[in-house]
Amino acid sequence: MNDREHQWGMDAYARPTSVADTNSFLSSVFSWMTAGLLLTGVVGWYVYDSGLIDQLRGAFMVIFLLQLGLVFGISAGINRMTAGTATGLFLLYSALMGVTLSSIFAIYDMGSIGQVLLMTSVLFGVLAVFGKTTTIDLSRIGSIAFAALIAIIIASLLNVFLFKSGAMQNVISVIGVIVFAGLTAWDMQRLTQMASAGIQGSEMVGRMVILGALSLYLDFINMFLFLLRLFGGRRD
Repeated sequence: MNDREHQWGMDAYARPTSVADTNSFLSSVFSWMTAGLLLTGVVGWYVYDSGLIDQLRGAFMVIFLLQLGLVFGISAGINRMTAGTATGLFLLYSALMGVTLSSIFAIYDMGSIGQVLLMTSVLFGVLAVFGKTTTIDLSRIGSIAFAALIAIIIASLLNVFLFKSGAMQNVISVIGVIVFAGLTAWDMQRLTQMASAGIQGSEMVGRMVILGALSLYLDFINMFLFLLRLFGGRRD
C-alpha cells in the first residue's frame, strides 16, 4: 500500500457496496464541495463589498500560509481526527479562501466572473462524469498531472519575481487548466473506486467524504482561477 492509498483511507475498505451506496457517498462529497464553494464565494464578495479587503491586505500572506497549513493538516491527519473536526477545518479553509480570492472582484468585472464560473462548472462536470464512468486507469495521468503541478508552481513563482511575462503567464494558465482537468478526472475515479470497494464505519465515511470534497474543491477552484486569467475581462 502506498502513501496516497493510506491518505485516502484505502486501508479502511471493508466489502463491496451497492450502486446506491456508492452514489450516496459521491452525492455527499459533491454536497460538501458545493457548500465550500458557496462559502468561498459569499465570504469573498462580503470582504470586497464591505471594504474589508483594504484592511486585510497586509494579512493576506498570513492567511495564505494558514490555508496551506489547513490543507496539509487535513490531508495528513484525516485518519486521526473526527469527521466533525474535518468538516469544521474544511469550512474554515473555504472561508479563508474566500478572503484570499476577494481580490478577483476588484480585478475582473462581475459578468466575466460569472461566465468563467459557468465555463468551469460545465468543464468540471464533464470531467467528473468521465472520471466516474471510464474504465481507463487514470492513475498514470494523475501522477503526471501532480508532477506537472509542482512545475507550474515553480514556473509561476519565477514569472512573478523574475520574468514578469504576460505571455508566460498565459502559457502557465493553459497548462494549469490541463493539469487540473487531469486531476479532476483522477480524483473522481479514486473516489468512485473507494466508495465502490466499501468503507468501514460511519466515522470513516464522514472523514473520507470531507477529504474527497476538499480534493474536488481544490481542483475546481484552481481550474476556475486559471480560466479566469485566460478569459476574464478586467475592470476598466
